[in-house]
Amino acid sequence: MLDFRSDEYYMNQALRQARQADAADEVPIGAVIVKDGEVIGRAYNQVETLNDATAHAEILAITQASSKLNNWRLNGATMYVTKEPCPMCAGAIMNSRIEKVVFGLHDTNAGGCGGAFNIHSQEGLLHNFEIKGGFMELESLEIIQSFFQRRRQEKKDAKKSNQLLE
Repeated sequence: MLDFRSDEYYMNQALRQARQADAADEVPIGAVIVKDGEVIGRAYNQVETLNDATAHAEILAITQASSKLNNWRLNGATMYVTKEPCPMCAGAIMNSRIEKVVFGLHDTNAGGCGGAFNIHSQEGLLHNFEIKGGFMELESLEIIQSFFQRRRQEKKDAKKSNQLLE
């Protein structure tokens, strides 16, 4: 039986958001913010849709959660996100006072929560937050890999099509 207050339950909601991003032809990353057992923010990447480099799932979910609570401080909240937050998002998580981040896929190239940077635990910053990385990592990986494989295939197909027209 699925516990409706478990990390697995909320991560599945974040994965649902990632699938929505995929359907919108956005890099499929989804985020959900929970406080006291209630989802207060949910979003997926919308960088291309909004033509906004800051429209990452985490940022959009923080904005939604802050609006719902009518407070920029999200003390006691947990964010579930399908990929390790980048430095920009890790900074926003820190500034919004989120208590914990549970993420799926590690990002050793550009992750801000231990992958490439350790913003979550940097001494001297206003707030530190707990992380739980690699949670349901395979599910997150499958969505991202599928997206980029499809993108590469579309580029190959377009190149072949252009060669045929020449």
